[in-house]
Amino acid sequence: MTSQTTESLPIPIWTWAVPLGAVVLLLAKLMLTPGFGGIWIDLLALVTLLATVFASVHHAEVIAHYLGEPFGSLVLAAAVTVIEVALIVSVLLTGAEGANEIARDTVFAAVMIVLNGIVGLCLLSGGLRYHEQGFQIHGATGALGVIGTLATLALILPNFTQAVAGPVYSPAQLFFVGTVSLVLYGLFLFVQTMRHREDFLDTQLHTSDNQHLALPGLAVLASGILLALGLACVIFLAKSLTPNIELAVLTAGLPPAFVGVVIATIVLFPEGLSALRAARANNLQTSLNLALGSALASIGMTIPAVAAVSLLIGMPLALGLEPEHIVLLVLSLFICTLTLATGRTTVLQGGLHLVIFAAFLVIAAVP
Repeated sequence: MTSQTTESLPIPIWTWAVPLGAVVLLLAKLMLTPGFGGIWIDLLALVTLLATVFASVHHAEVIAHYLGEPFGSLVLAAAVTVIEVALIVSVLLTGAEGANEIARDTVFAAVMIVLNGIVGLCLLSGGLRYHEQGFQIHGATGALGVIGTLATLALILPNFTQAVAGPVYSPAQLFFVGTVSLVLYGLFLFVQTMRHREDFLDTQLHTSDNQHLALPGLAVLASGILLALGLACVIFLAKSLTPNIELAVLTAGLPPAFVGVVIATIVLFPEGLSALRAARANNLQTSLNLALGSALASIGMTIPAVAAVSLLIGMPLALGLEPEHIVLLVLSLFICTLTLATGRTTVLQGGLHLVIFAAFLVIAAVP
């Protein structure tokens, strides 16, 4: 793969127009009479929300290309996590029945979508195109080890503690888990960006490809401003649309936990496309950095954030998974360990992950 240039990274007009349009829509919703426009305003808001998520991720990609790997993947993960936290907190603050389970459902769905859906598609697509792809074992297995540890502490252990009947942590336990999640994620970032940065760089690329791109400073600054604006719009749009998302899920006859799947899908879809594009360009290391980084951020940043909100408003969080979900999580971590242990992947591994992902979707829709 040759080095990218400024011309190869265009900034489409829609990525500038969408965040500005979202601001106009939010102002209109504030000024209009509640209920004005009915379902049409809600549909417009939903389309605007999805478009703003894509625009925000695009601007994060501009900054990511400028910074180079692995810093670029961190920008994308941070942007996605802000959106995820906003959606979860908006549900928590409604105080509706089952709201205390939304963090568990969303984080679990995000981990399953990443480890099986995104990774599976990337491996299958790359395998079909290149037969076999390589990546750095130390970086990938290190990320998976952190994911496994945090997922176990946040989503499995609450079922077996005795201070409070599971699947809920006591305030002291929740504070501890939130703190160690943040600390462990910070330690991983230190290893990824400083101490062992070379473990997260694609060895198949030329040295010049691993350096940041010489993008115009004004373009990067503009993308940074529009990224912040877009994320703020996503937060407020999500807050206004959350009740409608819950109603749509229940109307479709799906269990309330499926709201978490919808939220995780909205959040991860744009970054999933970025990871898929990287795999199809034979940059599997970048693809794994994006995918595993999303799962890491989903636990390492989302759990501390929602734990803080939970402690502030006094709402216990139901974090412990149901038995069938524990089985799927353990299976996913086991298969991922086998997949990442060799440093080479084929279509077989991609097929395995996609089968587990299909099983997750079936169990989520029909428990």
